[in-house]
Amino acid sequence: MAFRIRHISTRFALLLAAAAVVPLVAYGVISIFSLHRGTRESVIAGNSNVVTRAATEITRYVSTNAELLKALAAYLQDTGLDRAQQDGVLKHYVLQFHEFHEITLLDEGGAPVVSSRASHPRVQVPKDALVTFDGVAMSPIRVDEDQLPTATFAIHLTRLNQPAGWLVGEISLEEMWRMVDKIRIGEHGFAMVVGSSGELIAHGDPDKKALVAQARNMSGNELVKATRGRTDGVPISKEYTDEDGRQQLGVAATIAPLGWTVIVEQPTSDAYASATQLQRQLVVAISIALLGMVSVGYLFGRTFINPILKLKRATDDVASGQLATRVDIQTRDEFGDLGDAFNTMANRLIELQEDVKRQERQAMFGRVAAGLVHDLLHPIQNVGNNARLLMRDDADAEAREESGRIVERELTTIKRFLDDLHNIVKPKPIERFAMDINGSVAEIIESMRTEGERNGISVEAQYADGPLVIEGDRFALGRVFRNLVTNAIQATEPGGQVTVTTSRVGDRVEIRVTDTGSGIPPERLQSIFDEFVTTKRRGLGLGLAITKRIVEQLDGTIAVESAVGRGTSFTIWFPARDDRAAQAAAS
Repeated sequence: MAFRIRHISTRFALLLAAAAVVPLVAYGVISIFSLHRGTRESVIAGNSNVVTRAATEITRYVSTNAELLKALAAYLQDTGLDRAQQDGVLKHYVLQFHEFHEITLLDEGGAPVVSSRASHPRVQVPKDALVTFDGVAMSPIRVDEDQLPTATFAIHLTRLNQPAGWLVGEISLEEMWRMVDKIRIGEHGFAMVVGSSGELIAHGDPDKKALVAQARNMSGNELVKATRGRTDGVPISKEYTDEDGRQQLGVAATIAPLGWTVIVEQPTSDAYASATQLQRQLVVAISIALLGMVSVGYLFGRTFINPILKLKRATDDVASGQLATRVDIQTRDEFGDLGDAFNTMANRLIELQEDVKRQERQAMFGRVAAGLVHDLLHPIQNVGNNARLLMRDDADAEAREESGRIVERELTTIKRFLDDLHNIVKPKPIERFAMDINGSVAEIIESMRTEGERNGISVEAQYADGPLVIEGDRFALGRVFRNLVTNAIQATEPGGQVTVTTSRVGDRVEIRVTDTGSGIPPERLQSIFDEFVTTKRRGLGLGLAITKRIVEQLDGTIAVESAVGRGTSFTIWFPARDDRAAQAAAS
């Protein structure tokens, strides 16, 4: 019976709709057309404004760096400084303006005179400069070893109208990348910068960053071709299909002094999303109007609207985080199906939430396990190297004996690491024995010296006279010292030095690990011992957190001091033991 009523009411609705459908459809078509055109013009105007501002900011950014180098050149030419003073000025300039990696003063033949770089200068007079503006020659942008954009700026110096050498600066344009990354249009719209030769300089899409490192040539891009040779800076727009087959709305503006092109690309589905949504809303509105016309007089108005209200309230509850909310719609129509679908969706959301929590726990365990596995690399390398020495026929007995001791020691270390991995869920307490700190440090220095030499870094130790006895765990402390020395080596440039000193300070034993590396910014020092916090581009950030936890478990304390550009010093203090029994056990 219910099916027959629904069937008759549907026929009646269609009969009433026939009288109103033509004008409503005509109105809808005109409205949709006007909406699409107005939205397109509005989006293009907005994107043009964005790309114009981006081009202006990039021009100002590059010009500012060039002006800084010009100001330095003028200062060096006009002040008559001697070489030592010039050297100090260059180093101070690099420290003050972090965009400059290196500034070097070259003579007319290109030989270095003074440089901000402590070691041998790397920069040269750019022979392939493609851009010259305001008297500054600029090389093509390249990606340096840190995967950051870098360019060389050079100024030809004169004295009494005669050539007097070159001032060359290597400048990081990382800030330009950041400016481009901040430009987001809608959900999937990004900006990119194309060089004068068509090479991709910057791209805001994280999935296309690799194309920058590959110096991808974008000469085939529709907008790049359209802006070729233009110098008026007026934005142009175009709809086209990109290499991935997606329909794009692009807006481009040229940077005339540099010959670059700034492009903002946005998928048309994203650009016109609001228009599409409004179109859908318009269609819904027209449909509702038709339904309103044919629904007048229906006796079941409330049964029509009540399910919608229930679904809205339930949706608001779910949106506010009340995932246990369910709807109870007893009708046997689409609203009943929608209510069932809503309840199914809510159940699925709870399942997905539990899955996310479980995946987060698994990810955390994986990172911690990866950190332990990372620490196995060094002892395994030592075992491999010394095993090869044992197999050599020309090795003498003393060398074989030493290699055997190293293999045995590192295998013990590996076994302890595996024990840690096995017991990570249920950690075992650290075992304490009387031990001599000098001996523990000497073992680490002996095993790490080869790694330091491989990186061109001197690893030295200065030991206090006599034994320094504490209550400790030799394996755990070995891990602490290895973490600190490894970090110091990784933070130090070739030619630098890592020094480990032991001393007695009052009733405490002090161990200090000092390097001559790049240092740590002051704002990072507060969180340096937190888990998953690292100043390196690689690594999990577990080493210093584990180090601090081990030191504190042994009743010790650890502190760090650092100066950017001069180095870092980690200091550890442990309570000292002075009784003879402890010293005898340690020896």
